[in-house]
Amino acid sequence: MTARLHKDWKSVPDEVRGCAAALGNFDGVHRGHAHLVRTLHSARPDLPLAVVAFEPHPGELFRPTEPPFRLTLSAERLAALSALGVKHVFQIRFDEAFSHMPAERFAEDVLSEALGLKHVACGADFCFGFKRSGNAEFLAERCGELNMGFIAVSALTDEAGPYSSTRIRKLLKAGQPERAAEELGRLWSVHGVVQHGAKRGRLLGFPTANIALGRHLEPARGVYAVTVRLTNGSAYAGVANIGIRPTIDDGLESRLEVHLFDYEGDLYGQEVSVALHRMLRPEKRFDGLDALRQQITRDADEARQVIDQERGSL
Repeated sequence: MTARLHKDWKSVPDEVRGCAAALGNFDGVHRGHAHLVRTLHSARPDLPLAVVAFEPHPGELFRPTEPPFRLTLSAERLAALSALGVKHVFQIRFDEAFSHMPAERFAEDVLSEALGLKHVACGADFCFGFKRSGNAEFLAERCGELNMGFIAVSALTDEAGPYSSTRIRKLLKAGQPERAAEELGRLWSVHGVVQHGAKRGRLLGFPTANIALGRHLEPARGVYAVTVRLTNGSAYAGVANIGIRPTIDDGLESRLEVHLFDYEGDLYGQEVSVALHRMLRPEKRFDGLDALRQQITRDADEARQVIDQERGSL
């Protein structure tokens, strides 16, 4: 069941007050985030499980000129949190005005008065409020004064240190989606609407669905074995290129182009999800379309093998 999404923290229905809520950005909803949510639920299994998150990510407001870095957008985050058993997601609009809210006001006006939370959890390094003036220690004291329970949850770690969205971004940028999947607990996906392209893929014998990366992080440019899930729930193996298509386009805008195996139909305008299994090779320029066509054929064969092997190991 999908969690209920509440976008206006100032008008939360009375019937959803009284939750236990985890606080954070939850970009990626990785294993560390799952640990936070599950620890909260174990502490207060008697209360509806909720999350307080922010949209857009504060980094998008404070660093608008930086390249997109999001692992998950709002709809993807909601689905991932729902899979963890979260019943309510309070998605607070993080704009210029909200960024100036003092930590004291956030605890009292938002968490206590508006949302009516009974228990709050956050990571030990969580900071909030104007100029990051609030932290877990402050929140523990203030929650006690406001008659809310509180728990600071230590980060989930492995031999490399704490699980984090930053770690996963580095893995994707290094062309290691299989390692990113281990830390996410699922394959990393790009969600978007299929757009019209130059249709050069048809000329090569490999028609592609074109999807803008938008606010998603751009992983390492290259060719990937992928699974594409359509809006009707059906899934197809495929091969995808992420990059600027140097042989045929020389464009500056990086995009995702994916060829679906054994699919016939019109995908234009559909919202699809493209999950990255493994990077097959970096993007490169070829000496003409024939050389490119031959390489795409080899890429497609290798992608089929990768997907078949993974399916066979399940």
